[in-house]
Amino acid sequence: MTADAPAPGEPLPAGNHEQLAAARLALLAQARRQVDIRLPRLDGSLYAGMEELAELRRLATGGRGAQIRLLLGDPAAALRDGHRLILLMQRLPSVIQVRVPVDEIDLGNPSASLLIDAGGYLFQPDAERPQGRAALADRPGWAPLRQQFDEMWERAERARMLQPLDL
Repeated sequence: MTADAPAPGEPLPAGNHEQLAAARLALLAQARRQVDIRLPRLDGSLYAGMEELAELRRLATGGRGAQIRLLLGDPAAALRDGHRLILLMQRLPSVIQVRVPVDEIDLGNPSASLLIDAGGYLFQPDAERPQGRAALADRPGWAPLRQQFDEMWERAERARMLQPLDL
């Protein structure tokens, strides 16, 4: 931990695009086995940088028990736009699972989140606005976000259009 990095229980700055990107990278670097990501839309600025992809690849190939779960509101757009994360998803489908919300309540939810197994999180109430809250380790703040993610995950359907073709 560097001198200017917050302690695990301290909040991470998450009030603009640069701070959100730094929080995402710090959280991905802290993850050991599991990452849960919820995004209404996966655009080219999210989880597409070399460092973020390297951390996701590290986690996905790090050994037994690794799991990356993505809830994507519009996976077809990510596929159409050729998002860099799609190739990683298709290469590691047993580790990186993608589902699409289908319930009206979930489809109307504009929030985005990144949750890691160490109890860290990044939460944006509105994914289109560059502001939110984040912490490297804050179980009391993480727990309700994890519960909401798990409930949405159970109601969602597999994103079949992102699966590689077995020809």
